[in-house]
Amino acid sequence: MKLTAKTDLEVPAAFVFAALADHQSWEREAVRNGAEVERPEGSPLTGPGASWRIRGHFKGKARKVLVRIEELTPDQRMALSIDSPTIEGSSQIEVMLLSPRRSRLRVDVEIKPKTLAARLFINTLRLAKGRVQARFEKRLGQMGARIKDRYERSQVQA
Repeated sequence: MKLTAKTDLEVPAAFVFAALADHQSWEREAVRNGAEVERPEGSPLTGPGASWRIRGHFKGKARKVLVRIEELTPDQRMALSIDSPTIEGSSQIEVMLLSPRRSRLRVDVEIKPKTLAARLFINTLRLAKGRVQARFEKRLGQMGARIKDRYERSQVQA
């Protein structure tokens, strides 16, 4: 199953990408949302090869996921791989410069099942694709709003 969403921000592209590449803030947010985040031994802190083991509850069950940065083009693009016992997938995050103070954030996510139970779950998502897509777009819009708020706070402090 593939989902794609984009949002335009009144924020410079370099700041948007820096916010996306701020791994420590994403780790803190995951912990605040009840997940356990662990860095595998030998994993670089940033760039291709950086990875995280994330454990949390989803749909009432404990889940484990390994997220790894596969490709990183500074200020433009980040490619992630997602691996768990039941699904595998990838995500492409792109930041496009629209003007010096405006940028577009685009996120593509593709997941594939590894088990029969995961196949049934993904097929259920496909049946509700309109609602799932709308929710995905809403979440990306919320993330864009947080990045814009962070940018505005940084400008007041400067």
